[in-house]
Amino acid sequence: MENIFFSNWESVLRTFLVGLLAYVALIIMLRISGKRTLSQMKEFDFIVTVALGSTLASVLLSKDVSLADGVVALGILISLQYILAYVSARSNKFSKLISSEPTLIFYRGDFLRTALKKERVTEAEVRSVLRSNGVASIEEVEAVVMESNGQFTVVKEGNLSNEDSPLSNVKRIDN
Repeated sequence: MENIFFSNWESVLRTFLVGLLAYVALIIMLRISGKRTLSQMKEFDFIVTVALGSTLASVLLSKDVSLADGVVALGILISLQYILAYVSARSNKFSKLISSEPTLIFYRGDFLRTALKKERVTEAEVRSVLRSNGVASIEEVEAVVMESNGQFTVVKEGNLSNEDSPLSNVKRIDN
């Protein structure tokens, strides 16, 4: 119980040095891997983001994990995310396998009840999204889409049947 606030200066120095070096290594690897590594665009991007934080915490706080082990672990996570993103961008089949599709939850004045239920979203949440997007009347809105990252997009103009529409790749679940 005596080590609850302070154990020794060696431990504090180790945490400081490993934290500083691990942070610098992580910044360098993230700059090399690109912007997408920390974005929450898809499920696997979110998983990597959480895993990076957990790995960095382990390197910082566990004396059983060396800096080299931590840098290798961070490198593996970033490399796997890069490979998944690379293959996903080049293969629609692979992209659909690892990611969900955007779902239409409101279209032309109607809440799509089956889609709301499937995505576990309430009508009140959709109305909140509309308000936060400055929508004064439901008639102004063509559609609301739940994106594959869980965020909502309000579309004021668009058409499901038009290939140039922002709604052309959105999954519609009929009521």
